[in-house]
Amino acid sequence: MEEIVSYGILSIVPALLAVTLAFITKEAIFSLLIACITGVFILGDGLFGITSLIERACGNEDFLWVLLIEVFVGVLIAFFQISGSTEDFSNFLGNRAASRKKVQIMGWCLSLFIFFSDYFSPLFVGNVMRNLTDKAKVSREKLAYLCDSTSAPMCVLIPFTSWGVYLAGLLIGMGPIADANMAMTVFTKSVMFNFYGIITVLMVGLIAVGVIPDFGPMKKAEKRAYEEGKLIRDGSTPMMGVEISELVRAPQLSAEFKPTRLAINFLTPILIIICIAVGSFFIFHSTKTLEAFVMAVFFLGVALIIQKIPLKDVMKAAVQGIKGVIPAILILALAYCINSVSKDLGAAIYVTEVTKSWLSPSMLPAITFFTGAFIAFSTGTSWGTFAILMPISVPMALQFSGGEVSTLVCMTIASIAGGGVFGDHCSPISDTTVLSSFGAASDHMDHVRTQIPYALTVAGLVFVIYIIFGIIG
Repeated sequence: MEEIVSYGILSIVPALLAVTLAFITKEAIFSLLIACITGVFILGDGLFGITSLIERACGNEDFLWVLLIEVFVGVLIAFFQISGSTEDFSNFLGNRAASRKKVQIMGWCLSLFIFFSDYFSPLFVGNVMRNLTDKAKVSREKLAYLCDSTSAPMCVLIPFTSWGVYLAGLLIGMGPIADANMAMTVFTKSVMFNFYGIITVLMVGLIAVGVIPDFGPMKKAEKRAYEEGKLIRDGSTPMMGVEISELVRAPQLSAEFKPTRLAINFLTPILIIICIAVGSFFIFHSTKTLEAFVMAVFFLGVALIIQKIPLKDVMKAAVQGIKGVIPAILILALAYCINSVSKDLGAAIYVTEVTKSWLSPSMLPAITFFTGAFIAFSTGTSWGTFAILMPISVPMALQFSGGEVSTLVCMTIASIAGGGVFGDHCSPISDTTVLSSFGAASDHMDHVRTQIPYALTVAGLVFVIYIIFGIIG
């Protein structure tokens, strides 16, 4: 295996350029492309290196898996549109959750329920809630925030999710942590110190109920949606193309509400998704997200044909659904490319080496959290951040604690988990952030801009908490 060498401060230039340009231009695709080109030039590959970068970054199972999920989600949404089921569902719940507050609370609660996958959660919640939030004049940016800030932050707090298992696995062999059972016990103890995950999830709920008022760009977006009825900003580019959003109910299905039709065309596909996803999680310890959406699409496609919608119209809707997810796929592909460039340049190694000299027992959790947040935000990957920081920070914490699993060790583990999650759910180059924009049909950079002040508020508070705990602990 080829050893990765850090290019020093140049290693973080592409990621920082992507983020900076994205905020300035509000064009995520352009910004990511320029950053990728810059990265291949730094690597010495020249302009033609961009093609090999795309092949390397996107020609793998991980990217194809996420791409296929987006494709089948697009087809499913298109089927929902022509069946009129999302309209029927929003009409059914409209009187029960008519207020903006009730709709937001419903979205938050639904996100808490879908805790087992940070990919499945924003796609599912965004698509189920979007018609309701639209009716209540809740901005698409707000819906994306509700989806995104309760996906990864929630997953990392539950020990028996894939996140918990992965983090526990990284601990095996460190000091007294001899096996998987001990590692899971230690990780479970650390959850109570994951202040970023806990406060983020609670803050979403408090904002939903109105205890914490909206602020920053989100306040402006909400005012626009409520007073002007504009769910998205003028000139914005929703991640869901018009090919999907402009699909209308098939003429073969009347607009008259029928509970049986709603159950077949909406509730059953949703139950198929939930049952396969949850069932596979508990049976195989792996959430079969792609398989869940494939089965739901297959079921609903057959159901539509049985309801006398011509096969030609069903296939046309499927193609429209695929076309509608192309904006999300392009951003996702370029995000994978910039992540690959950052890895080749050794960006994470550079950041870790720079911050190692700052570490001390009292500052270890705070600096580890800051480092993890910066790495994850710059690279868009939380799991990669966990893999980098865990072997560095946890052994240091064990050394400071005399080889025992102390509060400092648990807090350090939690700070790694929280820091990684910060980047995962608010970096513009994170796949989870992209999926949240897609699920909510929001402009990607509008989602990032409106969410970051909230995430930074929590991150700043958590940084101070870790400093205080480090001083008194």
